[in-house]
Amino acid sequence: MNNFFRFLLVLVFFACENEPYVGGDLLDPTTINPVVELSSFSILAEHNPSLTENVVLTFDGTDTYTAAIRYICDIDQLVVTYDFNGGNVTVNDSVQTNSQTANNFNKRVAYKFYDVANAEFESFFVEISYFTGLPIININTNNQLIDSKDDYVNGFVTVQGGLGFEDIQNQEIKIRGRGNSTWLHPKKPYQLKFSDKTPFLGMAKDKKWIFLAEYSDKSLMRNKIALEMGAISALDWTPASEYAEVFVNQVYSGTYLITQKVEVKSNRLDLPDNGYLVEIDQDYRLDDDEVFFQPTIFTQNYESNVFNIKEPEVVLDSSEYNIIKDYVNNFEAALFGANFQDANIGYEAFIDVQSFIDWYLIMEIAKSVDAQWYSSIYFNYTPGDKLKMGPLWDFDLSFGNVDYADATYTEGFWIKDNPWYERLFEDPNFELQVKERFMFFYNNRNELIGKMNQYKTYLELSQLENYQTWPTLGIYVWPNPVFFDTHAAEVDHLENWFSLRMDWLYSQFN
Repeated sequence: MNNFFRFLLVLVFFACENEPYVGGDLLDPTTINPVVELSSFSILAEHNPSLTENVVLTFDGTDTYTAAIRYICDIDQLVVTYDFNGGNVTVNDSVQTNSQTANNFNKRVAYKFYDVANAEFESFFVEISYFTGLPIININTNNQLIDSKDDYVNGFVTVQGGLGFEDIQNQEIKIRGRGNSTWLHPKKPYQLKFSDKTPFLGMAKDKKWIFLAEYSDKSLMRNKIALEMGAISALDWTPASEYAEVFVNQVYSGTYLITQKVEVKSNRLDLPDNGYLVEIDQDYRLDDDEVFFQPTIFTQNYESNVFNIKEPEVVLDSSEYNIIKDYVNNFEAALFGANFQDANIGYEAFIDVQSFIDWYLIMEIAKSVDAQWYSSIYFNYTPGDKLKMGPLWDFDLSFGNVDYADATYTEGFWIKDNPWYERLFEDPNFELQVKERFMFFYNNRNELIGKMNQYKTYLELSQLENYQTWPTLGIYVWPNPVFFDTHAAEVDHLENWFSLRMDWLYSQFN
């Protein structure tokens, strides 16, 4: 990038109200257009103490200069240097002094370069990809440790959204830890809570946001790709997500995937006031104040499973509690009854079949280890409607990233062993619908592989910083069945696993 990018600003005057006059006569545009020359658009260390080296911007051939600044510097106060043969230079109508005037390059900046008469101008833009190119989230808790999953710590958050996202300036928040096995890793996952609903990284406004650390998933994208599948599915709602760099009390914490929280809200899983969100979980993982029930048949196979009523808040044995408990028990009675294939009195009378199929296929493609029966199995129900599967959640131990179960292998069914689905597949009509619907996801496999490659490029600089802080590449992290020396190799393994998995499922469903 040491070549100067030169171009001519040919100033053409049109017949309009701001044409220049001399002595009341209209100037002949063929005689006054000077040739204006601009070159060497740079950000020099001698004028920017926070820089460690000079940055020469690259011209795209049309109207934009770009550069990537990988290191932390004072991007809000950068001074640019340019060699311009003309008149004034302005930014937001403010006249610039070459090599002296500072501007905030957190967003795209428009420069106007005027001709020698300051009568006409040409606009050019400067876009700085800062640090790694991802938005930067700074969390300040006044050095108070975030060491509990139960108790919030007060603090403030600032977001430098960069070129693609909105900024947030020093907004009050609360933050705590979250997760189960993921909380045991040194790179901690968090739940952040605003005092008011707030839009975050381009996602619809709300209060609570989840910071996924992706410590054991060295591709950093298993959750992201699974949520991409959810986004093209028939499920009512799938959490949105965006990558970001996270700093806690000015210490770099790494690359995180920021997601919407699974909860009932108008901008999330939008259910009526009497709608239920339920998670199939393990009894020992529940808090003392959580309300749950154990359906008769499911828990005959898995005694430790409970159906945790996440929303709304209900009282044990209340009428609201019994509505959802009785509905699930009635569904199971129909599903495991002698007439379970009857469209009027069998399982179809109780469930939204399309949601059951799409949830199943995404989980089966990803071979999510816990979704067979263990945890993070969500379903929702609104009285007067049917039970629906979803939303999707928890894919860090998926796509083969587990060494303690057969879910590591690309071959073999996994979710099919869930007692509900094991029974559903005994209905030839349900199985046929699954086979037909699978082709939708199979036909989108190249798009999903393209997403993997897209995120590999997007995270190219980010993963370098992340793995410099958390040097886990090339070593075992629970529960990796394999591990590689580079992030690119981790993504290639994910892509290969996904392709082989789709091929195997295709062979079984066809």
